[in-house]
Formats: sequence, structure tokens, C-alpha cells
Amino acid sequence: MTVTRFQDLPLADRDREWDGGAAERRVREWAGAQDSPDAAYRDAHVWYDGDKPDNFTSYKLLIADVVDGRLKAVPRGVMSAGGVMQGARGGADIPPDEVPRVKAHLAHYYEKMGEEAPWER
Repeated sequence: MTVTRFQDLPLADRDREWDGGAAERRVREWAGAQDSPDAAYRDAHVWYDGDKPDNFTSYKLLIADVVDGRLKAVPRGVMSAGGVMQGARGGADIPPDEVPRVKAHLAHYYEKMGEEAPWER
């Protein structure tokens, strides 16, 4: 089990809509990860099951999309992941001992957006 390394991705426009399914498809194509996940695909997520890195279902908390050919963190994607970590959307299937690191990763993006993470309010 592992939290991905913070990539400090550039932010997409704040008003960009978030469609996780569409973002997933674009990220797979951009990363060349049609058959199995790779490092570029992993960078778009906050967490993955390191015991099963070849399974797409091992990757959780997608926060990025491909915008103008570049991987960017989407503010609404970050907020969606933040809501999941708050339990607003049923929570995430992530080991409890990994939650603080996941929240720290997301907090970096909240800070970059000029906001406080919801669990810090």
C-alpha cells in the first residue's frame, strides 16, 4: 500500500468541470497505459495498492486530468478526493494507517489552491 509521491502538478483552471470517468480515460491514453498502469498513470492518483500495481482498480483518488496535452491537478478533482477522505462520499478503501499521508498529499494541493483542507477547518 502506498501514497504516491507529491508531483506538484500545475493546477487546471479553477472553474474546470470534474468528470472522473472522462479524466480516467484521458489519463490512460496520455500515459500510454491502455493495457496496464504505469508511472505516468500513477502520478494522476494520490494512492495505490503497491501489492497490485498492475491492476487499474488498485489506484484511488484520481485528482488530475490531461489539459492541453499536460497532466494537471484539477481543483474540483482535489476537492472530490478531499470529500472522500472526509467520508462525504462513503470514504475510501484505504488502510487507516495511510490516511494521514493521503491527507497530507491532498493538503499540499489545497494550499496551492489557496484553501485550507476540509479536515483542517
